[in-house]
Amino acid sequence: MVGVINSFSEGILKIYNLLTSVLPSWAQNFINLFLLVLIVVAYAIFVWKFYKFISRKNPLGLNLNKYNKIEHSFFSRLITGVLYFVEYILILPFLIFAVFSVFTFFLIILTQNQDISQILVISAVIIATIRMTAYYKEGLSQDIAKLLPFTLLAVAALNPNTFSQSQYLETILNHFSQIPNFFGQIKFYLLFIIILEIILTFFDYVISLFDFQGT
Repeated sequence: MVGVINSFSEGILKIYNLLTSVLPSWAQNFINLFLLVLIVVAYAIFVWKFYKFISRKNPLGLNLNKYNKIEHSFFSRLITGVLYFVEYILILPFLIFAVFSVFTFFLIILTQNQDISQILVISAVIIATIRMTAYYKEGLSQDIAKLLPFTLLAVAALNPNTFSQSQYLETILNHFSQIPNFFGQIKFYLLFIIILEIILTFFDYVISLFDFQGT
């Protein structure tokens, strides 16, 4: 896997250098700057599109229980439990992990001075914080989901080394070539997200029972 990614990265870099080598320096600078702008725009659109999804307590809104047509009390509760498990324990954590993966992808591009291991930790902490606060106040979770990613973008933009046009593409590809070395750490974060969602969902369910009994 590492060899394949390295070969792919080297191929892209060679093609890019070949295409830009025939251009004058001002055109090379223009292309590099344009690529940087595209990256920042894509990151901003991603945050804007997904911050509401990730910051809701129930991002899916599937309500699979509506497909439960069984009237018998025992079987109805059994089916409800199965549907609840499918929605909150199987589907939701993996969708959140998908957001985590894309967010990490952008952080790798934007924060060239950070190790992959550090980037994974930063991304996991931000996603976990957003998910935990969603069960407390969705408004707070939405603010965090917007402010933290955009703050990271601001920090990256203010770092004079982040958007250095020389060797920028080479640095990015070098980061991605290291990703297979961190598959174990990535699997750990996937497990962490699944366990976290299970715990949050369990306590939210218990609290809802007490609220129901108190009314």
